[in-house]
Amino acid sequence: MAEHIISLKGVTKEFDTKNGKVVALKDINLDIEKGDSYGIIGLSGAGKSTLVRTINLLEEPTEGRVIFDGNVLTGLKSKQLNLHRRKISMIFQQFNLLMQRDAIGNICFPMEIAGVPKAQAVEKATELLKVVDLEDRAHSFPSQLSGGQKQRVAIARALASDPEVILCDEATSALDPKTTRSILKLLRQINEERGITLVVITHEMEVIKQLCNKVAVIENGEIVERGDVQEIFAKPKTKAARRLFFPDGKNREKPSGKTSTKNRLRLVFDEANAYKPIIASMILETGAPVNFFYADLDVLGDKQKGQMVICLSDDKELAEKQKEYLRKEGVEFTEIEEEIEEVTE
Repeated sequence: MAEHIISLKGVTKEFDTKNGKVVALKDINLDIEKGDSYGIIGLSGAGKSTLVRTINLLEEPTEGRVIFDGNVLTGLKSKQLNLHRRKISMIFQQFNLLMQRDAIGNICFPMEIAGVPKAQAVEKATELLKVVDLEDRAHSFPSQLSGGQKQRVAIARALASDPEVILCDEATSALDPKTTRSILKLLRQINEERGITLVVITHEMEVIKQLCNKVAVIENGEIVERGDVQEIFAKPKTKAARRLFFPDGKNREKPSGKTSTKNRLRLVFDEANAYKPIIASMILETGAPVNFFYADLDVLGDKQKGQMVICLSDDKELAEKQKEYLRKEGVEFTEIEEEIEEVTE
């Protein structure tokens, strides 16, 4: 049985505001296993940043328990809590580097706080700069670094305390797509090669697809769906998950002709059937045409997944034959009852 490194048990967080009490988190129960790259995704205001801050007790829950590596953190005094926090590092959207220190100085900072001798700290920081591919920028200050380089320094700083867990709070949101891909590749390498558990807070589905093996969807302060990324990508059960995992409809024309836009299926293809002419064969066998709404190829971790939204025949009998053909061919599909909503932040 896999070992849980983080467990949240009945965690609720309330804030008192001038307009009354605000419930940011409602009865959160979540288990994260050692070695996971666990994504927590939701739209703005869903509660995901509050959730990640309860993991290391930067936010004290109003109710519930936070358990790290078998130890209950809630209720600990500051000295005891700080000992456990050394094993939980964090990287942020805005990097949070010390502007008056160069790259190696920023990486040394947490080691200085922990009382590591200077020579030992510098040696370790130099090695970590190699890990993040920045050994030639050791003496560059944050103002001399690009966004991606700043985040690499922040990642090296996070590694300096030999953490068991790294919390990533929207760590790529301030970066361009190319830089984001390189940072996600680095984080995935750290997760796989060092066995460090990642908890990834994001509103970006591409981050989940490229980096995470598990995901929890948060909406209005509640976890509404959780599981393996591959499974939820194939068959999201809740409207919140479908809103995030389904295509967003940007710049796409609605199907033309007599086929109803309400009679839609989202198909998911894996590597075994992605290259088969399944739709063409289905049309030939059933004698019923389809309209194409959307098609795309995604990479989830190291696996390719194709998805397609099609509109079936208006004729119920023909539409059922089309579905039966897809089942026979082993194609996973979900019937889309609600409108596909565009995800905005």
